[in-house]
Amino acid sequence: MEIHLVIVMALAVVVGVSLGLLGGGGSILTVPLLTYVAGLDPKEAIAASLFVVGTTSIVSTVMHARRGNVRWRTGIIFGVAGMTGALLGGLAGGHIPGTMLMIAFAIMMVATAVAMIRGRKDRTTHHADGNRELPIGRVLLDGLVVGLVTGLVGAGGGFLVVPALALLGGLPMPVAVGTSLLVIAMKSFAGLGGYLTTVSMDWPLVAAVTVAAIVGSLLGARLTSRVPEAALRTGFGYFVLLMGAFVLYQELPSPAGTTVAAIIVLAVTAVAACRLARDRCPLPVAAK
Repeated sequence: MEIHLVIVMALAVVVGVSLGLLGGGGSILTVPLLTYVAGLDPKEAIAASLFVVGTTSIVSTVMHARRGNVRWRTGIIFGVAGMTGALLGGLAGGHIPGTMLMIAFAIMMVATAVAMIRGRKDRTTHHADGNRELPIGRVLLDGLVVGLVTGLVGAGGGFLVVPALALLGGLPMPVAVGTSLLVIAMKSFAGLGGYLTTVSMDWPLVAAVTVAAIVGSLLGARLTSRVPEAALRTGFGYFVLLMGAFVLYQELPSPAGTTVAAIIVLAVTAVAACRLARDRCPLPVAAK
């Protein structure tokens, strides 16, 4: 049992590094960790992940704010809209079968990963202005939609918020990462409130995982300014894509799960090889 706990804690540190470095990916790791390694029920794992990721994100937000990588107005407006959606999603999620939630979770992971890997068309004017705040109407709408997904599938939202801010809003990746963490913290606790109406949690385990994740987040936040933006964006995409393949492999009945996961892994390999070929690559891979 002690070895099992050590494994859970070590993986929780990886969760924190993901949040601190990428501004997302926390729940993408935490939900499978608590479900498949810690052995929690999917709904309990989703609720626990919201607490772990929300608390860890608060710490990471402070670290990124010190580096000027948080757009407070955009983040707060996005977060308030997201909290409304997350509460509704959390209330609905408590009445939906766990397997359906996990499959929906994985599908959204794959779709988001593809968007990150492909990148966006060249919008240098957006990148040039790292201090810009996004239009209020757009932020409210995106926040509500992402918040609904957050509460429904237990994802803190970074795997959706970061692409929304970087791909659609045109914010530089370090700024999108820092602002995403503020949004994640707000929406995670709103979604948790919805789940706590129907789910109970193992608080000692949740507290231990949270502490380990915070340690990892401090390490991840220090690495953000040292990793090139293009590498950060595409690395985030590949990471999410592979995790989506893993969840589908676990949740879909055999041989469908194995087949789908294998196709995704082969696609990732093909795109990675194609990127190395550069000008000879026929695939529409990420724009830098």
